[in-house]
Amino acid sequence: MGTSGIGGTSVLSIRIDQELLERLRHHAAKRGMSVQDYVVRTLIRDDFDQRFQSAVEETEKFYASPEP
Repeated sequence: MGTSGIGGTSVLSIRIDQELLERLRHHAAKRGMSVQDYVVRTLIRDDFDQRFQSAVEETEKFYASPEP
């Protein structure tokens, strides 16, 4: 999986519950991915969703009718 955005990569170490790790392994395996790639793609998708929602909200504010 390539990098996206500006700059290089960094390392993020997290401590997670064993049960959650097993679920992540299962989800990743179903997609033929490593747990690391699965988690990174999930975070990228969530980040995109949040940025998209913010853009929608800003657009709605811009085009909103002024209150009388």
